[in-house]
Amino acid sequence: MPKKEKIQKMFDNIAPDYDKLNHILSLDIDRIWRKKAVMEITDGSTPLSILDVACGTGDFSIAIARAAAPGSRITGIDLSEKMLEEGKRKTREACLDGMISMEQGDCEHLGFGDCSFDRVSAAFGVRNFEHLELGLSEMRRVLKPGGRLVILELSVPGNPLLRFLYKLYFLNILPAVGGLVSGNKGAYRYLPASVLKFPAPKKFLEMMTACGFTGVKAKAFTFGICRMYSGTRQ
Repeated sequence: MPKKEKIQKMFDNIAPDYDKLNHILSLDIDRIWRKKAVMEITDGSTPLSILDVACGTGDFSIAIARAAAPGSRITGIDLSEKMLEEGKRKTREACLDGMISMEQGDCEHLGFGDCSFDRVSAAFGVRNFEHLELGLSEMRRVLKPGGRLVILELSVPGNPLLRFLYKLYFLNILPAVGGLVSGNKGAYRYLPASVLKFPAPKKFLEMMTACGFTGVKAKAFTFGICRMYSGTRQ
């Protein structure tokens, strides 16, 4: 996988078209996945301190803020300055800038103290980590005891026919459309490659356990195109 600096540059380059392409290429199903994950993060009754890792243009941070109890605080962190600029703009337009703050930072070396957050979330970002175990360990470190980690990530369907069709779309149609609209074919070749290289669900749950999370579980959405992983810091 590309090094951290290449990832940062790639997302800086595609930031202006990222949201539009993301919703088009996922047929807008990504909004449904986020809503389901938000229900695992907050019930809207207790104010929480939440860290949204690899927050990108802020879609997940905004969805969490809209469902969270008054008094909650969401902190977004991302490597890409241009993605964050889009996220901050969207946060202001949603009148949520008093609830959400965003800052540039390395998700594998979080600049927060131990036990700082009630929840940590990450939507479609952990596959871009250069050192996945280090990122998981850092997310555990900043969680309070009893705090939960919730991760959304693209995945490969288990059904052989669906897997064939998925790869046909992901390896051919998606790079062509994404490259045409964004002007960056490399970025949309990287996307399917990063998904295909991501650990299988069983392996990823084992990694979460090895990094200190308990009660780890995975839930498949839309025939396994997306999966939600969760775990608790004891």
